[in-house]
Amino acid sequence: MIEFWYEFASTYSYPAAMRVERMAEAAGVRVEWKPFLLGPLFHAQQGLTDSPFNVFPVKGQYMWRDLARVCAEEGLPLNHPSRFPRNTLLAARVAVAGLDDGWTADFSRKVYEANFVADQDISSPEVLAPLLEEVGASPAEVFEAAGSEAVKARLKDHVNQAKARGVFGSPSFITADGELFWGNDRLEQALHWATHHTNSNSPGEHA
Repeated sequence: MIEFWYEFASTYSYPAAMRVERMAEAAGVRVEWKPFLLGPLFHAQQGLTDSPFNVFPVKGQYMWRDLARVCAEEGLPLNHPSRFPRNTLLAARVAVAGLDDGWTADFSRKVYEANFVADQDISSPEVLAPLLEEVGASPAEVFEAAGSEAVKARLKDHVNQAKARGVFGSPSFITADGELFWGNDRLEQALHWATHHTNSNSPGEHA
């Protein structure tokens, strides 16, 4: 098993989200999707109130060019969002609301495509509603659930879990034995660790 910790505004989480299930399935590893918010961690750990790619423009310029190369290699379309980063609170709550119903992974991939391909405002219910319909969920019911105290508390718990376990960026992968791997380019290493260094895989997964 690996946990996939991701933030919808995170650039490198886009290619990671599009390939993590395929790569994990090939390795015989189960994926647990863990939507969370990076903003609170950036502020608490680094004193940042904006993306480091905006705070340090030269780093941002490199990131966008590098992301273009990564996406081209994966055959993924990419359009620079007209606003970066976008507010992801609602999308994260919606993703959390779907965890028990099994559509979070499909919905999350669609949110990444809306943000980094279609350049849509993923903070808008009008943008998220058709994505929910596409995964077979009722927008009205999901938005109601997303506004509930239970879902808000669960998302906050994800943020607290991430902080407690040393997560400082997205995407991050944590194996069953607690080993942390950061970055889309560490997915293969995380899967190798999960299959060779842990003894607590779920039934059907190989050690």
